[in-house]
Amino acid sequence: MAGRIRNEDIALVRERSSIADVIGEYLQLRSAGGGNLKGLCPFHDEKSPSFNVTPSRGLYFCFGCEAGGDVIKFVQEIEHLSFSEAVERLAAQVGIQLRYEDGGGRGPRQDTGQRARLLEAHKAAAEFYVEQLASPEAVIGRTFLSERGFEAADAAHFGVGFAPREWEGLVRHLRGRGFADRDIIAGGLAKEGRRGPMDRFRGRLMWPIRDLSGDVIGFGARKLYEDDDGPKYLNTPESPLFHKSSVLYGADLAKKEIARRRQAVVVEGYTDVMACHLSGVQTAIATCGTAFGDDHIKILRRLLMDQDEFRGEVIFTFDGDSAGQKAALRAFADEQKFVTQTFVAVQPDGLDPCDLRIRNGDAAVRDLVASRLPLFEFAVRSAIQQHDLDTAEGRLAALDAAAPVVASIKDRALRQMYAVSLDRWLGIMDEQFVLRRVRELANRRHAQARNGRGNGRNGAMPNGNGNGGPGNGNGAAPQRPAYDPNDPEVQRERELLKLAVQRPAMLGPVFDEVPAGAFIAPPHAAVRAVIAEAGGVTAAGNASEWAVTLLERAPNDQVRDLITMLGVEPVRSAQESDDRYAVELLARIQERQLTRMIADAKSKLQRLNPVEDPEQYNRLFGDLVALEQQRRVLRERGLGSQ
Repeated sequence: MAGRIRNEDIALVRERSSIADVIGEYLQLRSAGGGNLKGLCPFHDEKSPSFNVTPSRGLYFCFGCEAGGDVIKFVQEIEHLSFSEAVERLAAQVGIQLRYEDGGGRGPRQDTGQRARLLEAHKAAAEFYVEQLASPEAVIGRTFLSERGFEAADAAHFGVGFAPREWEGLVRHLRGRGFADRDIIAGGLAKEGRRGPMDRFRGRLMWPIRDLSGDVIGFGARKLYEDDDGPKYLNTPESPLFHKSSVLYGADLAKKEIARRRQAVVVEGYTDVMACHLSGVQTAIATCGTAFGDDHIKILRRLLMDQDEFRGEVIFTFDGDSAGQKAALRAFADEQKFVTQTFVAVQPDGLDPCDLRIRNGDAAVRDLVASRLPLFEFAVRSAIQQHDLDTAEGRLAALDAAAPVVASIKDRALRQMYAVSLDRWLGIMDEQFVLRRVRELANRRHAQARNGRGNGRNGAMPNGNGNGGPGNGNGAAPQRPAYDPNDPEVQRERELLKLAVQRPAMLGPVFDEVPAGAFIAPPHAAVRAVIAEAGGVTAAGNASEWAVTLLERAPNDQVRDLITMLGVEPVRSAQESDDRYAVELLARIQERQLTRMIADAKSKLQRLNPVEDPEQYNRLFGDLVALEQQRRVLRERGLGSQ
């Protein structure tokens, strides 16, 4: 079995892997000033961005949930990998051949983690299916694509392939590539038969489903033969790689346009995604065999940087039939989990984007998206159209059907506007009557919500340093620190340590003369001790290497998390290039330490008898005079006259 990865290779992977690029595969990052980036945290649900990335130091930290670390730690956490697996994955992405302690370079490790093995197997399977699409047997698949307006180049762009009607075609291929039966089955590429593994997908058109980083994690398979008694679409089952509730087909291709346009178009199928992209709607994505749900919302919010009301757009496209309308109304229940506006685009003649493109061309698909209606309006109008508005009874029934929809709108001003519109759409011509009805239902809903609200915890409990964070798991209140985080002296310590982590060259040897005991807050003293163990700020290399050095020497997760936080938290100095701020901070800490030493020296002098021990008394008195002189000089140079 191979040993651990060589330290120099780990350092090279860390150096070559841009933390901004890696994290940018999973969420949209925007400038936060000072070279820092900010986005919505992928590790907890939040409305405004508190997830910070500092590329110059190769660190990330969330001030909401306190998740933080370097690029390797991020890949570990987001993909649920071991340290070695995360390093191997990053190495593969940047083209580094890793070496292990037991010898020289080698091919893929035999003991590589399961996830890495499954990813390799899926990549090989995707290549196999693409090759098979050119085979004589796959004419039925090529015809299917052609009839839907897709050319060979389109199929290649989306990686569409063909699964032959053999029982073990893919299994034999993967075995020949060195993959074990257990991994082929675990990934959902095959299932156990009476005579061993057999292909899960046979005689079907294959769409590779990729994660946000572009790795194939599953497949969507479309039935082609009439004697196939399986479902029309068959997807990869739940596996260590594939979780359909948190996967969006096409997101790997659409994510950059989603971020640029602040728009995401949700369609229903693989061919609809293809049709939209080829028609110029390159923000289209689709769910994979499941309804649009909470996990999909979280993915889209991160890609959209969903924090500013009414700036972004999520557009749902559904078939115009009753099933499509029901799907749109189900989406209404999730609408208010977004901050951006949500819309519905429904083609009246029932054509989906793929069929619409075939019949009316690319422009028709773009027009469909452009004709979107706000989801609230669609939901209200859908409730109204079920009733006869030509009679008073019908209008009243429509009001009772639509009023609960309006009442469920959380934004009070928006609810008021839709109530006024509802009166106009119904033709009742009595705004106050409609407003009262909506208000009654809204109050009833709020009362029910209050009565149904339990004693469960909403949001995160505050942790010891005053920031939001997880509780201790047993419902007990978290312990408060022995120091006051809001004490100006403690805050100065924090600012000084930020500089020591972020810009060590600015502090120089003067900082290294300040002992850990000079810090009031024990966590700050622990960080100072780590810096000393690393050789002090005068031994710091470049910013990213220095941060890694400190993290590696941290004695526990608490100190490691604090170092990460100090590495990304902005320094309060108005002019970061001006070292005056650093000089003042150092002077304050040194002056405080000298004052403490002076008080200690005076205390000792008071306990000494100059007659009985004149030598010790005179020596201690000389030390006191020297300390007083140091403090006076320090105040004059660093703090100004006081």
